[in-house]
Amino acid sequence: MSSVYPPRQKPYVRNGEILQDGVFPETMHRVALSVEYNGASFHGFQKQPSGVDTVQERLEKALSQVADEPVTLICAGRTDAGVHGTNQVVHFDTLSVRPVKAWTRGVNALLPDSVSVKWAQPVSPYFHARFSARHRTYRYVIANTPARPALGYQQMTWVRQALDVSAMREASKALIGEHDFTSFRAAQCQARSPVRRIHYLDIARKGDLVVVEVQANAFLHHMVRNIMGVLLAIGAGEQPVAWTADVLRACDRRKAGVTAKPNGLHLVAIAYPEEFGLPVVAPGPAYFPEGLGEFGRQGA
Repeated sequence: MSSVYPPRQKPYVRNGEILQDGVFPETMHRVALSVEYNGASFHGFQKQPSGVDTVQERLEKALSQVADEPVTLICAGRTDAGVHGTNQVVHFDTLSVRPVKAWTRGVNALLPDSVSVKWAQPVSPYFHARFSARHRTYRYVIANTPARPALGYQQMTWVRQALDVSAMREASKALIGEHDFTSFRAAQCQARSPVRRIHYLDIARKGDLVVVEVQANAFLHHMVRNIMGVLLAIGAGEQPVAWTADVLRACDRRKAGVTAKPNGLHLVAIAYPEEFGLPVVAPGPAYFPEGLGEFGRQGA
């Protein structure tokens, strides 16, 4: 039957996934960008039908001006309202040929101060910002002080109660590995499967700041913020260390705690196969010089 009906090539769709036998127009170019943004003033990364202000909306308008044609883009991970990105990765297809500086300096000149393109690079048609990603890393930053901070408050979550970092670290061990994270997904999560694999979850105290770094193959909607809701309750002494494992086993969102605030959450790294040759940069935020995984080697 296959000789009579040979397999059809997947038709080209702008910004779409290109398989090894797929077709990519000779006049089309695929470009990848790394984007940093302060999510405090945006209604999330993804463009919304209602027309509210989003990072994607601002980026596409600026890119379209530089390209002199309509540009749409695909991101590695959609972040919620109030969540930040230090190294969000996007890609787009364009007929326009521009020098790299046009996609960085030229686009940045058209963006608000809260959004910045860090690097741009032409990439293979087989690169896809979402589907090519091997894993993603988030950092959640907590200001653990008696009085609320006046500086940097948009990029961190304030917790007045003294947090027991050792208890939080012990409680987080139950989350490492592949699990059903139904208890930690939002009710409106559209993922087909609740199963995800957390590679590591490190917690460290840096003076008055507590930082949680978590890496996984992918994340469910609100997954990191719901994990933080549980760990913060344990760190504050409101729940026992064993509560994390109990919540995980329940596979019931109602058994978990509140969803932690978005302002402490930062998407800091997306990992891709080396064959794409993308730049490797510091994860950030800028006040943390530590590279990925280095918090796990630091004491409380």
